[in-house]
Amino acid sequence: VELSQAQDISAGDGTTTVVVLAGALLEACDELLTKGIHPTQIASSFLRAAEFACQALQEASQPIDLTNREALLQAVETCLSSKVIAQNMDVFCPMAVDSVLALLKEEDKSDTNVDLRDIRIVQQLGGTVEDSELIPHGLVIPKGSNRSASGAPTQIPNAKIMLIQYCLSAPKTDMDNNVVVQDYAAMDRILREERKYILNQCKIIKKTGCNVLLIQKSILRDAYNELSLHFLSKMGILVVTDIERSDVDFICRTLSCTPVAHADQCSPDKLGHAEKVADVWMEGGSNKVVKFTGVAAREVPAEEEKTNFHQHDNKTVTVLLRGSSNVVLEEAHRSLHDAQCVVRSLVQQRYLIAGGGAAETHAAYALQQKAVEMTGQDAYCWTAFAEALTVIPYTLAENAGMKPIQVVTDLRAQHAAGVTGAGINVKSGKVSDMYDLNVVQPLKVSTSAITLATETVSLIMKIDDLIVVH
Repeated sequence: VELSQAQDISAGDGTTTVVVLAGALLEACDELLTKGIHPTQIASSFLRAAEFACQALQEASQPIDLTNREALLQAVETCLSSKVIAQNMDVFCPMAVDSVLALLKEEDKSDTNVDLRDIRIVQQLGGTVEDSELIPHGLVIPKGSNRSASGAPTQIPNAKIMLIQYCLSAPKTDMDNNVVVQDYAAMDRILREERKYILNQCKIIKKTGCNVLLIQKSILRDAYNELSLHFLSKMGILVVTDIERSDVDFICRTLSCTPVAHADQCSPDKLGHAEKVADVWMEGGSNKVVKFTGVAAREVPAEEEKTNFHQHDNKTVTVLLRGSSNVVLEEAHRSLHDAQCVVRSLVQQRYLIAGGGAAETHAAYALQQKAVEMTGQDAYCWTAFAEALTVIPYTLAENAGMKPIQVVTDLRAQHAAGVTGAGINVKSGKVSDMYDLNVVQPLKVSTSAITLATETVSLIMKIDDLIVVH
């Protein structure tokens, strides 16, 4: 399980491949142990064989330019072809490619630093998967705005946005207490003071020029009350409440605003800006979202850039997923994440390799050719490693209802003839050139699977004994 998770984190795809490959390598180790080869020798030979296999795949791979959109889409299509949402590839392939490329710096296309945590996927029940959309310079908050007065704004052009982390409600002590009111006049004074306090807090916010207010959720006391919402609505401020603490960092980086922890810190320089903020009803559903579009980057002063740059680097992307049921939404979420991982792998290591078992077959052929030149125990280990790699095309052919032994034999013959892209065409049931069929995958997926599986098997081989504790 941990091996599969490591592959998912590293490459985002090939989680099944790495587990199957690890099992085949362990089986090969068992055969080598019966021949009397020491476990340490097996482990070291396997690690060297894995390194050689990765080099062979590097030589057989094809470089890719990120400006070649067609090649990126083909790699994503290969990933999504086995998913439940394969019939919606025309929607998700461009979405996955554009969402990841939007994170790259425009002035530095050689940048390989892509963090998928900068992509926020918002799920909204209702509609169909085709209604999903990408919002590259914007944000979606999956709940409607709070309005407690008639005529409250539902959309704000030229929005000036503030996010506050303090409460817009009457102040309370941090300990339990009881207030005894003996007459109506005292009660009236309390209500007047509360009203005056909240109105003053709202005026401070309005004075900064804010017309869209985000309020962080509070667990100590009410973050807002009906009175504060009433005043803010009358001032023409659109209010979004119950912002999760975990979302504050992403929202601030996207909107280029700074969270305000106290009313005394409210100032115009804390505001973020967007062309439009609107309360939107979702078609085909009963939910509302607040959509921020046309978000502008804030100019960061030189003295502030070193300390708070992470708060204003608004290279973030939001994807709004739609679906008819929660099951569809979850599956679409997982599939889109896998597709984004494929694009991230291509950004980090810009090479494509043939799919359909071609990569593993080529690596196995290269290892077998090298093993012929070797002597001693290394030759046995490298040959066993090469045989283990062929389990991937063998399993693929078996699952496709083909004759696996014959298919693997044909693959070896094709690669021996120099056809590095020869792989299994499950649609026709024949061996074909995967490059001609545009069945390609990131080089990092294959090299990561081989490396992680080999390291795991080597670790297991170096275990001397087990102590069972009851």
